[in-house]
This record gives sequence, C-alpha cells and structure tokens, in this order.
Amino acid sequence: MPGTTPRSTRTMGMLTVGALVAVSAYSVALGSNGWLWFGWVLLALITLGMIVARDA
Repeated sequence: MPGTTPRSTRTMGMLTVGALVAVSAYSVALGSNGWLWFGWVLLALITLGMIVARDA
C-alpha cells in the first residue's frame, strides 16, 4: 500500500540508526575503527535498497 512502511523496513531503519549511534559512541570512546564504519555503511546501503525496492 503506498504511503505505508512495512514493519521489516521500519525495523531495519531503526537498527541502522541504532548502529550509527553505537559506532559513533565507540569511535568517541575508543577511537575510530574502519571495519565498524564499513559495516555501518553496508547496513545503510542495504536499508536504502529495501526502501527503494518497496517503492518500485
């Protein structure tokens, strides 16, 4: 249905935002880790792909 977000996409979005907060906090507390940021970017791209696929 147009205009609604499926539960799985909404959950993935919340997970992505939560991961961003966690990776940012880790970077501030212990220093940056490239693999964590790579993982977060990958998660964000998957989430974006889910959103685009939902609209197609």
